Formats: sequence, C-alpha cells, structure tokens
Amino acid sequence: MVDPKSTAKLETEAAADDISAQIANLRADLAKLTESVSALGSGAKNLAAEEANLIVERARERVREEPLFMLAATAGIAYVLGLLARR
Repeated sequence: MVDPKSTAKLETEAAADDISAQIANLRADLAKLTESVSALGSGAKNLAAEEANLIVERARERVREEPLFMLAATAGIAYVLGLLARR
C-alpha cells in the first residue's frame, strides 16, 4: 500500500517544480518584452529626432525663400506674445 505522506510529498515536489518552470518561462518572457520595449523606445526617439530635423530644415528653406514674410511673421508673433505677457 502507498503511504499517503510520501504521495503528498511527491505531489508537492511536482507542483513546486511546475511552478519553478513557470517562473522561469515568465522571466524569459519578461526579458523579451523588455528588449522589445527598448527597441520601440529607441525607434521612436530616432523618428522624433528625424522629424525635428525635417521641421528645422523646412523652416530654414522658408526663411531663405521668403525672408521679408518670415521677418514680418516673427514680428507679429513677438507683438502678440508681448501683449499677452503684459496681461
């Protein structure tokens, strides 16, 4: 006849091994997710930097093409900001 204590001990050890394996799998999944998030963050940073450079370049081209208009626009914006700052 099988001893109930030894059966319970074997079941407990099997459950502990199963939980350990699940924890190891979760750690591996977490490491993969961390890498993915890091790659996405890096890609987003690079994309934002490229967009900022493109906007600056477009502004420079516009200033070269229409310097008087851009000067007037800048003066107008400065005037409005000055009015808002006085309030």
